[in-house]
Amino acid sequence: MSFRSKFRGPEASLDDQIESYAIDRVPENKRWPIPAISLVLLGNATAMFFFSFGAQQTFLVGWPKMLIPIGYFFFGAILIGALTMRMASREGLSQSLISRGLGFGSRGAALTSFIYAVNFIYYFLFEGTIVSHAVAYYFKIPIGSLAGIGIFALIGLITIAFVWRGMYAMSALQTWGFPIFVGLLIWALFKLGSGPGAVGVGGWEATGTSGGAALWTAMSFANGQMIFQGLMATDYGRFASRKIRYRGTASIMLLELVPMFIVIFLGATLGASLIGSIGAEKAQDPGFVFVHLMGIVGVIFVIVTQIRINVMNLYGGSITLSSGFDVAAHFRPGRPWWMFAVWLFGVIFYATNVINHLGTFLAITGVLTNTWVLILLADYFVCRRLLKLGRSEDIEYREHEVRDWNPCGLTSLGLAVVVGALGILGVYPEAYASFVAMILGPLIHITLTAATKGRYYTPAVPHTAEPSQTTPAGSTAER
Repeated sequence: MSFRSKFRGPEASLDDQIESYAIDRVPENKRWPIPAISLVLLGNATAMFFFSFGAQQTFLVGWPKMLIPIGYFFFGAILIGALTMRMASREGLSQSLISRGLGFGSRGAALTSFIYAVNFIYYFLFEGTIVSHAVAYYFKIPIGSLAGIGIFALIGLITIAFVWRGMYAMSALQTWGFPIFVGLLIWALFKLGSGPGAVGVGGWEATGTSGGAALWTAMSFANGQMIFQGLMATDYGRFASRKIRYRGTASIMLLELVPMFIVIFLGATLGASLIGSIGAEKAQDPGFVFVHLMGIVGVIFVIVTQIRINVMNLYGGSITLSSGFDVAAHFRPGRPWWMFAVWLFGVIFYATNVINHLGTFLAITGVLTNTWVLILLADYFVCRRLLKLGRSEDIEYREHEVRDWNPCGLTSLGLAVVVGALGILGVYPEAYASFVAMILGPLIHITLTAATKGRYYTPAVPHTAEPSQTTPAGSTAER
């Protein structure tokens, strides 16, 4: 294999590139090399969100306490990502498809697909909002005006064009987009250093009381991201070789997380350095930060970076919505059209200013997404591989080969979400909610699956071939 080929996917038809195996298993001969997958994931690693995340952690708990949630995020994401990616690569299935066989059933998995899709819609909205803020801030356009909504919608439509061909389009985009990102980031840091100067870690101070409550809030933010980053990587990890080992999947996660955490710490530097000149709210919004530092070049920087990450949000959202509606409504308009659905939801929610409720969103998705993912891992590694309650390879995902509803996974998810919701509603501290739910769900699922001896993995009535597929005994099939 040549050096250049390590960063490219295999030859594929245009249809395969566009549909990207959204509702099928990735064939063995269409798998990608590890460097090629890592190149695509660079778009996620250098998202504007992580500049904001770094500033938020600083303002919540300051240095060095912020190392606790950030360290938890880093090592937890490597572990979760390595496990989920190994599972996805062995099966060649997205998380939405693999959920059908792992504890939820075909229609139950449609529910988890919609849970997953909400994450992509929100992060599409978050990144697009940063761009709208940058353009509006520079050109002095009211952010919440019709013109502000128009900026968000237009750039979102442009982004769709960059991901029409799925992984292949994203690979090309990251190849030329990453060097531009690095060059403009160096220029931003130069501009920061030529002004009052960057504030070192000694100046990374909390803006409020950095006690136990603030630390748990910071941990809750990190917890939602830890699971989601590992989960998101599997959308691309399903293209990895079936024979890849944990060392390989951990390497992919490490190659994604190292630049991501560089961005997080740079976000902390930028936030702490600019809080005095633009205020805490703007200092954790890259849309304001980079325009403040670089002017019109900052607008370009934010737009280029936003396109590089939002192609991934559009791609992930389209994959999971394709899977969900395929079984929920037998509706198959094609993967690209679900990107327009993600875009449309983003425009609607942008107008409602939902972005101002990041903390609550991360708590809710932490409860839903974290619990779902850990139930999948518990099913695959404990119920199937350890307890041998079901087949451990070639997990079924076809609608007629699994139950419509698997009560084990659905009951576990439902009970854990109810307990987590009590925290979000204030019965106990909200910051604990995702941790309680993600521990409770897998434990209940293992118990229920073991008690039922895995009988809900297979259909209640065994599938028989359609009459048109069978040939009477003693006759010869017509061709």
